[in-house]
Amino acid sequence: ENLVEYLYAEDRLKYPMKKENGSWKRITWDEALDTIATKLKKIKKDNGARAMAIYCGSVGVEHVEAAFFAQRFRGAYGTPNMLSVESGCFRQRILTRQMTFGRYITEDVESANCIVLWGHNPDESRWIVGDWVREGLKRGAKLIVVDPKRIPLAKEGLHLQLRPGTDAALALGMMNVIIAEGLYDQAFLDEWTVGFDMLKEHVKAYPPEKVEEITWVPAADIKEAARIFATNKGASIVQGTCTLDRQINDVQNSRALAMLQTITGNIENPGGWVASRIIPLTDLRVPVEDVLPLGEEEYPLHNVLWGRRSAYGHAMLFPKAALTGEPYPIKAMIITAGNPALTMPDSKTYRKALEKLELVVTIDLFMNETAELSDIVLPACSFLEQTGIGGYPVGLMHGISYIMQRKKVIDPIGESKPDWLIWSELGRKMGYEEYFPWKTDEEMVDHLLVPSKFSLAQLEEHPEGILYAPKSYDLYKKIGFRTPSKKIEIYSETLKEAGFDPLPTYREPSRSPVSTPELAKEYPLIMITGARIREYIHTQLRNVPAIRRLAPEPVAELHPADAAKYGIAEGKEMIVETREGSIKLLARLNPDIAEKVISVPHGWAKANVNELVNSDFRDPILGAPEDKALLCRVKPA
Repeated sequence: ENLVEYLYAEDRLKYPMKKENGSWKRITWDEALDTIATKLKKIKKDNGARAMAIYCGSVGVEHVEAAFFAQRFRGAYGTPNMLSVESGCFRQRILTRQMTFGRYITEDVESANCIVLWGHNPDESRWIVGDWVREGLKRGAKLIVVDPKRIPLAKEGLHLQLRPGTDAALALGMMNVIIAEGLYDQAFLDEWTVGFDMLKEHVKAYPPEKVEEITWVPAADIKEAARIFATNKGASIVQGTCTLDRQINDVQNSRALAMLQTITGNIENPGGWVASRIIPLTDLRVPVEDVLPLGEEEYPLHNVLWGRRSAYGHAMLFPKAALTGEPYPIKAMIITAGNPALTMPDSKTYRKALEKLELVVTIDLFMNETAELSDIVLPACSFLEQTGIGGYPVGLMHGISYIMQRKKVIDPIGESKPDWLIWSELGRKMGYEEYFPWKTDEEMVDHLLVPSKFSLAQLEEHPEGILYAPKSYDLYKKIGFRTPSKKIEIYSETLKEAGFDPLPTYREPSRSPVSTPELAKEYPLIMITGARIREYIHTQLRNVPAIRRLAPEPVAELHPADAAKYGIAEGKEMIVETREGSIKLLARLNPDIAEKVISVPHGWAKANVNELVNSDFRDPILGAPEDKALLCRVKPA
C-alpha cells in the first residue's frame, strides 16, 4: 500500500515544469534542457565554470547512479563545486578516521562482545544494527548507551545520560580511567601507534569527577563504562550519524572515539572497528584543474588530505557566495536527490541564497520546498522505475562488501526519467557527448560494474545479492595504515600543522549554560535537533497517506518536570524558540529524556528546526554546523 501511494502520489512530478510569472507551466524535455543549457553556457562565459554548483543530497552512498553522473557533469562543465549535506553529516567522520587510520574503518557489531551506542538509536534509523545488538545481548555481549534520552535499548545495559554537546569530555574521561588502571593494550600501542605517551599525559586533565561536572554523568558510571569497554575485547562504538558530527567538537568527538577503540586494541579485530571494503565501481569523475572549491581556504582539510584531493565544495559556504559574491559568486545551482531549502542549517538564509541565483534547477520526484524555489523542475524516476545498483552502502556503513541489482519493476510514470539519464541528456545538450555515451540502464550499470568484475547478468542470477569479499580483519598487519607514519596517529601532526589540537580536546559548546550563562537564563533548555522518525527518511514520505497516518504531526519531547515548569501540556502545541527564530510543534512528555533537554525532529516544512540554527557556529576544523546543543525556551502556543 505504501509503495503504491508513493509511486502514484497526487503531487508526483510527471513532466518538466517551468516557472513563469510565479506560476508553473508544463514544458517539453527539449525546451527544458535547451533552456538550462543556454543559461549554463552564458553563466560559464560571464563568470567562469565555478559559478555553477551542484547539490546532491548524498554523494554516492544512497543513490549511486545519481551521484556518479552528477559528478561527471560537474567535471565536464568544469566547476569544482559539488555540494552535499555531507558537509555537515558523515563526511567529517570519514575524514577524521582517514586522518587517524589512513582509511575509513567502521563498527563490526555482528561480532562484538561490547557494543556502545553513542548518540545512536538503531530502532529509529538503522534497524539492522538494532537486530545485531539484540542478537549480541542474547549471546552475552555487554551494552553501553550514551544518549541524553533513555532509548528502549538503554534498558538492556549501562546508560550514560550526558548533557548534549559534551561527548568528547565523556570519551576523554573514559580514557583517563582506562589508562590510569592499566587496561589498555600496550603491545598494540607500542607497535602500531604514534603519540600514546602524549595522550597518556593529556587525559590526566579529565578525571571522572571533573567530567561528571561537565557531562552530568556520574563519575561511578564513567568508571564502570570504561572498565566494561576495556575488558571485553571485540568492542565497537557505533557512532550516531549527525549526532556527534554536528557539534563544535565535531572532529574532536570522532577523534576521541577513535582513541577509545585504539588504546583498547579494538582495531580491525573481530567485534572492533574493521576496514570498509567498498566494491570498486568505475570512477566517472572528470578532473577539474586549478579551481578552488568553496570552503578550501576556510577548511582546507575538508578538501585536501596528504595531497589527496576530494571532489567536493563546502555546502555551508554556498549562501555567502550567492549573497555576497565571496570568495566568488555562485550564479546557478542544480539540485538532485536533496532538499537543501529544508535540510540545511539556517534554512532561511539558504532560501534567500537560492532565490538570488540566476538559475535553479531541481531534479526530483515531487515538488518539494527546494523545487518550489526553482526555475525549472525535472521529473525523476523512483527506484522502482529503473535498473540500478543496490546494497552498495553496506560496505561503507558496516564493512560488508555486498552488492545486488536494483531491478526495474514498472515503466517510468509520465515523462519521468532516471537521474543518470537526465544528467546524460543535459550533458549532450551542453556538447559533452563523449562523456555521456550510454543510452540504457543496462549499458550504464554494466559500465559501472567493470572494476568489480561483476556484470548485470550475474547480479540478475543472484537476486539476493552477492558478497564481494569477507570483512577485513587484521588488514594493518598486511599493509599497515595509510598515514604518513604508517601507523595510527594518536598524535596528529596533520592537525598540528593546520593549527589545531593534535590530541582530542573538549571545547564547551558556543552557547551553553557554561559558556553563556546569562543567555542560558533567558533560554534555559538545551535542544537536540534532528531526531529521527522511523516512518520517514529525512524529509521524504510525508506525502504518502498510509505513512503520514502513523506520524501525522511534528512532535518534540521534553521531560515532564520541564513541561510543568513552563506550562506545557501533553499533546498540545508549544512554541520552541532560539535567538534565531521559533517553530510550533506538539509536545510529548517523556520521563526518559534528561531534564533541561528537549528533542526536536527534522524534516518538517511547517516546523523546520533548521530555522532555529545559527550557521555561523561551526566546527573550526571541517566546518560542520553546530546544531546538536542549542539553547532554547518553550511556551504554550
